[in-house]
Amino acid sequence: MDLDEVAGRLYALPPSEFTAARQAEARSAKDAGDVRLAREIAKLRKPTVSAWAVNRIAREHPDELDELLDVGERLRAAWQEQDADALAELVRLRGEVTGKVGRLARQEGDLSPAAAAEVDRTLESAIVDAAAAGQVRAGCLVKPLDYSGFAPAPATRERPAGREPRTDEAGDREEAGRAGKGRKAAGAGEAAEAGKGAGAGRGAEAGGGAKARARTVKEREEAEARRAEEPEEAKARRAKEREEAKAREAEERAEAEAAHKEWQEALRAAQEEYDERADRVTRLQRKLTKARKRLADSEQRLKVAQREERNARRRLR
Repeated sequence: MDLDEVAGRLYALPPSEFTAARQAEARSAKDAGDVRLAREIAKLRKPTVSAWAVNRIAREHPDELDELLDVGERLRAAWQEQDADALAELVRLRGEVTGKVGRLARQEGDLSPAAAAEVDRTLESAIVDAAAAGQVRAGCLVKPLDYSGFAPAPATRERPAGREPRTDEAGDREEAGRAGKGRKAAGAGEAAEAGKGAGAGRGAEAGGGAKARARTVKEREEAEARRAEEPEEAKARRAKEREEAKAREAEERAEAEAAHKEWQEALRAAQEEYDERADRVTRLQRKLTKARKRLADSEQRLKVAQREERNARRRLR
């Protein structure tokens, strides 16, 4: 029996059965004389519900999980090669396989909305990150995975050399700029015709700068107003993410408290065992001291008896 074998058995169990099974496995290893293995088993952490659900998929639906991980491997390769056609097809497949495996996890485990969301994030991590894929395939997750790097997406096709595409807002600003320049030129021409010369030109330029600053302020105010009018969907998503984070934090705290309670119980049992054996050693030491004293007395009587026997034998002669 080794640690991998024991971990495979433990992480296949529901979280509610994990602690008792871990204690039984540790005792079994200790009784077999493998104290080191017993300690390693005792260190194995109890999985969260979402981690257990993914571990269960790895054991009971390996074909579906292999399909998901294969799509992830191909997607990462296509991203490296910047193959836009392959990426488009693989992104579509990505949605299909993650949806299918996620539904399996929900159907076979009574998952809360927060746990179901953690399962989805774990599957997404396995698709975009090779290390996460290895952890998911092993089926011994302790907590959900959450990949924070990039997520492969279709690469944009190369554009012809020349001007960059413009957003509507950029186009509006450019049109406004051209109109402003036209107005400046007209104003400068009229000023020249009126005989005002360079002074009028400087005045027109200053007026144009003030208008540009006013447009900048207005654009900034409009952007802030758009951010203030954020869609309800985004607000709801962030609120849900906060709730999920709180639920996950509460679950991890409950797990930590349970682990602390387990170790307190283990400490109490170990202390009782130590005290019992120390008392036994003390009693044995006392018995040993008395036995040594009796042995010394017996040795003394033996010497006296031997001496008297020799004296008696000499008198017989």
